[in-house]
Amino acid sequence: MRTVAFAVTDGMLSLELSMAHEVFGGGPATERYQVALCGPRPVPVGLFQVVPDGGLDRLRSADTVIVPGWADVDADPPADLVDAVRAAHAAGARVASLCTGAFVLAAAGLLDGRRATTHWAHTAALAARHPRVTVDPDVLYVDNGSVLTSAGKAAAMDLCLHLVRLDHGSAVANAVARRLVVPPHRDGGQAQFVTAPVPASDAVPLAGLFDWALARLDRPLTVTDLARRASMSPRNLGRHFRAATGTTPLQWLLSQRIRRAQELLERTDDGIDAIAAATGMGTAATLRRHFHRTVGVPPDTYRRTFTAPRTPVE
Repeated sequence: MRTVAFAVTDGMLSLELSMAHEVFGGGPATERYQVALCGPRPVPVGLFQVVPDGGLDRLRSADTVIVPGWADVDADPPADLVDAVRAAHAAGARVASLCTGAFVLAAAGLLDGRRATTHWAHTAALAARHPRVTVDPDVLYVDNGSVLTSAGKAAAMDLCLHLVRLDHGSAVANAVARRLVVPPHRDGGQAQFVTAPVPASDAVPLAGLFDWALARLDRPLTVTDLARRASMSPRNLGRHFRAATGTTPLQWLLSQRIRRAQELLERTDDGIDAIAAATGMGTAATLRRHFHRTVGVPPDTYRRTFTAPRTPVE
């Protein structure tokens, strides 16, 4: 069982803390994670009073440390919080910030020389205050291995599900997402949310297209096929697709094929050739190339990692 510790002090935002606690502390995750709230004293977080399970020193014994959003990005984070987060990372903890929690990680020096993100409204401030950090305003989260950062609000959920996926595979992450009624993975970046969220009028023509395509991933779908199904030109489809997902039709198809391959690798004993056929990759060589480039490891390695005995998924 992995331990997840939440750093809770004055000035934290309640939404990110609550979402993350639901991911790691409820439903399918309860048999896989032990969670703890760590802080120097009971503190008001938003509209609530949070009573920690222990002090900030407990962060050092955690496998993963979560730093929720920081309310006042113009103020310096508390020194004891910064020191505790730095010490936890030095002790081997994986440290993840949610939304403006990146300002805490930056103050601890954990983002120096690394790529990072935060809420789009504060990326310029983070870059100006911490010039040694490469701030990327166009992504939902950044994974540097032992240090991770998320964009704002809902992107905190994306990062938390990503952590579950890393620890226990996509089947468990999907089960957690299903319980919370959220998508297990969102494509695209923050740019699609800066001026306008996914336009409802633009998304409607694609609503049925997504399900139609997912039911046919074993077929060699083209942009022309998708456009014909959506009753629009390929160019118009591309415009609607980017507005709704932040990516192109072919990139979206590839990500769905990789996700389906992950599920088949975890849940079945099918060979790579069979999985390549079932996901529309054609050949095992093609599947291996795209899988390694996207996931970071070959399919065989992924299967060995995520098919070990574990608690059944709810």
